[in-house]
Amino acid sequence: MVCKICKKGKILAKFLGVCKDCILERWEEAKNFVEIAHQKSRKEFSLPEKVPKTKNGIKCNLCSNECQIGEGEFGFCGLRKNENGKLISFISREKAILEYYYDPIPTNCVAAPWCKSETLSVLKAPLSGAKEGYFNLAVFMGACNFNCLFCQNWHFKFLTRNLSPMVSIEELLKAINEKVHCVCFFGGDPGPQLPFIIEFSKRARKIKKDLRICLETNGIENKKMLEEIAKISFESNGIIKFDLKFFDEKLSIAISGVSNKRAFENFENLAKIDSKKLVASTLLIPGYVDEEQVFKIAKFISSIDPQIPYNLLAFYPCFKFSDLPTTSFDQAQACFESAKKAGLKNVRIGNVHLLS
Repeated sequence: MVCKICKKGKILAKFLGVCKDCILERWEEAKNFVEIAHQKSRKEFSLPEKVPKTKNGIKCNLCSNECQIGEGEFGFCGLRKNENGKLISFISREKAILEYYYDPIPTNCVAAPWCKSETLSVLKAPLSGAKEGYFNLAVFMGACNFNCLFCQNWHFKFLTRNLSPMVSIEELLKAINEKVHCVCFFGGDPGPQLPFIIEFSKRARKIKKDLRICLETNGIENKKMLEEIAKISFESNGIIKFDLKFFDEKLSIAISGVSNKRAFENFENLAKIDSKKLVASTLLIPGYVDEEQVFKIAKFISSIDPQIPYNLLAFYPCFKFSDLPTTSFDQAQACFESAKKAGLKNVRIGNVHLLS
C-alpha cells in the first residue's frame, strides 16, 4: 500500500492511509488523515466523532480524555450527555452495559502464563490444570474511551450505541457461584464504567472472600478511581493487565484516537502499590508496532521493575485494519529480542498460532 503522504510503498492500513514514519515525522500532514479516519469510523455507530472540548461545557474527569461536554453533546465514550446543563450518565454504580459468561479455567487470559501460586495464594501449583472444573466470570464491558481502528472486540460499539444489555449489579452478583474462582472485566474497556466495577467488586468480595478480581484495561482511567479498584484487586490476589499499545503518543492518537500518556503514569503509580500484580501487553500490529516501539515500552517497564511480565500479542486483521497481514514470525522474534534487550526478564509471545 502506498502512503498518501510520503508516496512510498509501506505496510499500512488503507482506511488510515498513512504510514508509521509519517505519523511520527510529518504529524501536521498526517493529522488530517487521522481525523477523517476516526470521524468516519465512529459516525457509523452514532458515536461522538471526536473528544468534545466545548467551551463552557461540563467536564467529565472519569478518564484522561477529560471531555468538556456542551449542551446536547455526548462524551467520547457515549455513556454521558449534557442535558439542560446537567451531566447525565446512562449507567451508574447499580447498573452497567455489559455481557457476561463463564469461561473455563485455564483461560486464554493475557496474564494466564504468570497466574500461579505466587499471585494465587489459594493454589499450590500453576494455574494450568490447577483449577479444572472452575470458571472465570468474564465480564465484557460495552463501552470504551479509545477508538482503536484495529479493535479485536469492536462489536462492543453496538452495545454502546444501543445502551444494551443493561445489567443490574444484583444480576451480576447472582452469577457468582461456588465454581466461580475469579472475575475479569475487559471489553471495550472497564474505564467508562469503573464506578459500577468498584461497587460490584466490594460487594462480590463480601459474598465470596476468596474471589479474585482482575481487569484488562487501556489504563487511562482517573488515577484515584483506578487506585481504588487496584487495591481491591490486589488484596484479592488479582491482576491488572495494562494494554500499552504504543510508546509514542502520536501513534496512539493516530490509531487509537486519543492520547495514552495517562496509561504510563497509571502503570507506574500502581507499580508502587504492588508491581508483582501488574502485567503489560502490546499487540504487534504490522507496519505500526515494531521492535523500536516495543523496546521503548519495555525500557519503561524495566525501569520500574524488570520482573513485570510483558506479553507480546500476535495481531489478527480486524475492524478497519482488516487489510493488514498477521504478525510475522520475524516481527515477533525481533520484538521479543528488543523487549529482552531492554532489560525485561519475563517476556512472552502470545497468540503464536496467528503468526505467519
